[in-house]
Amino acid sequence: MRLVFRDRSTGALKVRLETPSDLWRLARLIRPGETVGASTTRRDPEAPQDVPGAERTRRRVYLVVRAEQVDFHGFNQHLRVTGPIVEGPFDLGRHHTLDLAEGDDVTLSKPEISVAEQALLDEGVAGRGDPAIVIAAVDWGDSSVVRVRGRSIEPVADVRRTLAGKHFDGGQGEKDRASYLEELRALVEREGADATALIVAGPGFLKEALVRRLAETSPELARRVRVYPTAEAGRVGVDELLRSGRASEVLRASVAAQEAEVVEQLVQAVAGGRRAAVGRREVAEAIDAGAVETLLVGERLLAEPAVVALLDRARGARARLFVVRADDPPGRRLAAFGEIAAILRYDWTSAGPATGSPGPPRAAPRGGA
Repeated sequence: MRLVFRDRSTGALKVRLETPSDLWRLARLIRPGETVGASTTRRDPEAPQDVPGAERTRRRVYLVVRAEQVDFHGFNQHLRVTGPIVEGPFDLGRHHTLDLAEGDDVTLSKPEISVAEQALLDEGVAGRGDPAIVIAAVDWGDSSVVRVRGRSIEPVADVRRTLAGKHFDGGQGEKDRASYLEELRALVEREGADATALIVAGPGFLKEALVRRLAETSPELARRVRVYPTAEAGRVGVDELLRSGRASEVLRASVAAQEAEVVEQLVQAVAGGRRAAVGRREVAEAIDAGAVETLLVGERLLAEPAVVALLDRARGARARLFVVRADDPPGRRLAAFGEIAAILRYDWTSAGPATGSPGPPRAAPRGGA
């Protein structure tokens, strides 16, 4: 995300959307009642009245709408903002939908910006031009290739095949494996050509065979490959790699990988019964005690005034804030803890019950300070 300009006295912002992650961030930045402006098209009201409305020529104009509804469509990477037109050459007061995509310049007015919104804005500006990292989690008959860009994990292909056994008459098993390896090689070579980094992971020896084949057909690409072991292949293997932190050196620029890793750290802290607070009451107590190192909050809570006030207090306690997406595996794991939790700087004892999460009690009591 590029911050084109910002006027702190009025809250006016202009940003350029450079990646799919920026669309997700902008969807979380816009609140109902705020104004949003962009270049768009609208039917020309000066067209002859005898021309049906659906056939009237559309003109490209700059319109500002007062947001009433904000919809992020992750499957087609579009953001739609709907509301009455408050600024433009015509149709003031009538409703319009701004359909925003990568490459668009967008202005918005935010007289007040919350801590979480500022964190998302800073994250987008710092991660400008999110690098594309291709991950292939492979095993015989079940492999997945995804592209990771910032907050976005984009599926490229799932390659699932039924392969004959090694002792199948006529060497059919060997032929199936050779064909499967070649299919993966072509897919990874195509997707990895423009990637910043390429990771091959998996539980068996297919990952090494794939890298050797890449070295024969694309030596330059093979030199950029990093290989990591995982217990699973396919989408489960991708999630395992992101959670494990094994590839952190390669994935350090990916917010999606950081998100998976920090949620895994939370889960491990909770499982150990120490250095974690879960649920609103417990997190609030830990913030007031100055014990919070990293605060994780689900995106669905960002509009709740009580949570916004809690995040403001966390900033005053110098806690790191991490907003977690709701629809991906890390978000679903955080939901089990009430969508808000914290990793602590030191062992800390709550004055209340052992946990404020909606789940079962912890297996072990919390350690003393």
